[in-house]
Amino acid sequence: MGIIDFIKDIIRPGNGVDYPKPGDMVTVHYHGYLFDSSIKRGYPFTFQIGMGKVIKGWEVGILGMSLGEKALLTFGPHYGYGEKGAPPFIPGNSTLVFNVELLAINGRSLPSDDSE
Repeated sequence: MGIIDFIKDIIRPGNGVDYPKPGDMVTVHYHGYLFDSSIKRGYPFTFQIGMGKVIKGWEVGILGMSLGEKALLTFGPHYGYGEKGAPPFIPGNSTLVFNVELLAINGRSLPSDDSE
C-alpha cells in the first residue's frame, strides 16, 4: 500500500447547493478514530474555515462538502500533524481518519426531517 495523501468518501450526500468558502463559520460533528470526538463530548465543533485554526485536512475536506453531507476523510501527515504528531495521542507521520458531518454554514442548517 502506498502513502495516503487525501481521500474523501461520501457517506451521505448533502444538499449539493450550499458549500462553505474561506471565512465562513462552519459547525461539524466529527469522530477522529482513536483520539477525539465531538459526539462523545455531546456538542458539535464550530470554527472559521480558511483561518488555519484546524489541520489542513479539515480545511480541504470541509471546503468540498455541501451542507448536510457526511463524509469519511482520510489523509496523510502532510494534511494532519506532520512529522511531530500531537503527543501523546497522535504519533508523528500518522495517517488520520475522521468521520465528519457538516451541520451548519454561518449558522444556517438544513431543516430537520421530523416527518412521521
